[in-house]
Amino acid sequence: MVGLCAIWGLQQVAIKLAAPAVAPLLQSAIRSVGAVGLVWLWARHRGIDLRLDDGTLRPGLLAGVLFAGEFALLYWALQYTPASRGVIFLYTAPFLVSLAVVWRLPDEHMRPVQWVGLGLAFAGVVALFGEGLLKPAGITWLGDVMMLGAAVLWAATTLTIKFSRLATAAPEKTLLYQLAVSAAILSALTMALGKTTVGAITPTVVASLGFQIVVVAAFSYACWFWLIRHYPATRLSAFSFLTPVMGVLAGVAFLDEPLTPAIIGAMTLVGIGIFLANRPPRG
Repeated sequence: MVGLCAIWGLQQVAIKLAAPAVAPLLQSAIRSVGAVGLVWLWARHRGIDLRLDDGTLRPGLLAGVLFAGEFALLYWALQYTPASRGVIFLYTAPFLVSLAVVWRLPDEHMRPVQWVGLGLAFAGVVALFGEGLLKPAGITWLGDVMMLGAAVLWAATTLTIKFSRLATAAPEKTLLYQLAVSAAILSALTMALGKTTVGAITPTVVASLGFQIVVVAAFSYACWFWLIRHYPATRLSAFSFLTPVMGVLAGVAFLDEPLTPAIIGAMTLVGIGIFLANRPPRG
């Protein structure tokens, strides 16, 4: 999970590097389209059953729609609210997942110390991005609501996979559903909004898109679905708070952004929170 969070944090830098030539929404569509072919070839190579009559079709299509809706809302919200502010609302998703899982699966109950851990991890994100949180300007609230909507769809995607036949399907098959549906929806949305213009294609842009297609969409998401199958969603959710912090650290490493005390403090809070959320019970 730490490795996946590092990959997802690096994705934020990759998107920024390619943004002058390829709009972020178009990048998302290209990522899904490119990864569909890679994952399909890998699944065929491994002999994975890709039949649609095994009870996974409906939840698979639903997961794809939710995934596409999450990214559509996320990119739309950034027109109204700064990314540094929106990420706070987006990362309410782990709480939604934990509440739903505890309600549906009593054996995945969370002890008070684990809720404290989630709270501390979220506090780390707020400490890093929360400047001006209580001072919204203009229609910033509209972007905030969209980010909350994206958080709900993110949580719903995880829960759909956890509580349906997808929970026993091969991770590659689950990923193919999600990528194929999101590729169609995001491509249509990109064309509808006129975001299809592409600027100068440099080696940096090619490397950025390649990283997003191969490492993020094809590799890391398959690993994530495997983890959802084998580990409690409540504990995995705590690790997701590392992603925005990893994104900031990646900016420090690759974009020469400053390493501030706020980043160090946020890392400390998130680390303590993850430790408490995953700490086994005594005795």
